[in-house]
Amino acid sequence: MDRNLTSEQIEEIRKFQKNEITEYYIYTRLSRKEKNEKNSKLLENIGNDEMRHYLFWKEISNTEVKPNWFKVFKFYWIARIFGITFGIKLMEKGEGGAHKSYLNAESYVPEARQIALEEDGHEKELIGMIEEKKLEYVGSIVLGLNDALVELTGTLAGLTFALQNTRLIAIAGLITGIAASFSMAASQYLSTKADGNGANALRSSFYTGLAYIFTVVILILPYFLFTNYFVCLSLTLSLAVLVILFFNYYISVAKDLDFHKRFWEMFAISMGVAAFTFGIGYLVRIFLGIDI
Repeated sequence: MDRNLTSEQIEEIRKFQKNEITEYYIYTRLSRKEKNEKNSKLLENIGNDEMRHYLFWKEISNTEVKPNWFKVFKFYWIARIFGITFGIKLMEKGEGGAHKSYLNAESYVPEARQIALEEDGHEKELIGMIEEKKLEYVGSIVLGLNDALVELTGTLAGLTFALQNTRLIAIAGLITGIAASFSMAASQYLSTKADGNGANALRSSFYTGLAYIFTVVILILPYFLFTNYFVCLSLTLSLAVLVILFFNYYISVAKDLDFHKRFWEMFAISMGVAAFTFGIGYLVRIFLGIDI
């Protein structure tokens, strides 16, 4: 198709092509592996849109473009491991500049605006329709993670100054953490059942308990590996921040929430409790005369 385009404009169009054909392969591969029929069809429809856009740009550039196979591999496995919704939204988040580029291309390809609208509107609408079990239990996971982070960082900080023995701190923290995880899972089960959602009560409590135990293991690990209790506490607090960072990033992408607000809120609560209980541990050691 002759539009009297410059070499720079043709090169820009080839980039559009590469992006569209890459995403076509990602959506198509995910569609084939998806067990949920509705989700599979939605992914197939989005993939077909990407192919249609690719063919449109190909007609203008008159060039065949290969996909970015590394990107196909990367986002396919991110979606398979962390969930389709997270994988797709993370990919689309990274392509935020593509929408602006399409609008800029409108000056030499008027149809580019329509493609930009389809990318930003119709495809996002389809992505929002995807049903995913993992995201249904985010509340349960948040409960387990939050409680474990606040309770364990506080407990370990207090025990660190009170006991000053990494082995004792690790054992005491582990016993406390495991007991608390079962208690939290049981409470979540009873709470969910009381709300009239008995069918999901067991699974909900499972996710809460699993998230709690996972956090307990991560936070206590330094005390089993090192002998300097201040080094252990520093590593534990650093790991707590990483858990907060990763989980809130995951939720903010998958559920379109404000990452910074959620991160700093959770960070302030966890570190505030840790600082407070560290002070309590110091006072307990002084006034009770603990010397181990």
